[in-house]
Amino acid sequence: MLANPPFWKRKTLDEMSRAEWESLCDGCGRCCLHKLRHEDDNTLSFTNVACRLLDHQTCQCSKYANRRRYVPDCVQLTPEALHEIDWLPPSCGYRRVAEGRDLAWWHPLVSGDPETVHTAGVSVRGRAISEKVAGALEEHIVDWPGRNARGRRPAPLSPAPLSPAPLSPAPHCPPRMCRPARRIVEP
Repeated sequence: MLANPPFWKRKTLDEMSRAEWESLCDGCGRCCLHKLRHEDDNTLSFTNVACRLLDHQTCQCSKYANRRRYVPDCVQLTPEALHEIDWLPPSCGYRRVAEGRDLAWWHPLVSGDPETVHTAGVSVRGRAISEKVAGALEEHIVDWPGRNARGRRPAPLSPAPLSPAPLSPAPHCPPRMCRPARRIVEP
């Protein structure tokens, strides 16, 4: 057992500092994909269409500090809002911690490398299309954003070091919730 467990194992979401809270974001970008909510049964469909502010290479919001100026319905994730939101992917660091689960091996706080979420195939990098060119969202319904991402561990390139490198939080991981699910009215 660790002498000093990491903050996400010893603090509640409400007890975390802003920096700790924001570092829970794994940088996958799945929350920035558009979702569709069906009016008839309230079910949710995920799409591979990303918010126009999402940088498809970094999976970060390109205008995070001022995103509401460009996307007025962008959701600010807070511990309170987390309990009301049902569209976060099961792999999301916020959701995992709220549910009492540990962060995944590819999470930057665990791996020590913000690229791990991408090399493990968990992020939207290479899988999403911009809303600027997508057309009708209904034509882009996919299921992978709503599935639990296990990630693929890359094959080691060289022998592992004798002692692990110290982990450092990824300071650039803000919670970026670009849009709530849109409602679909079916005839």
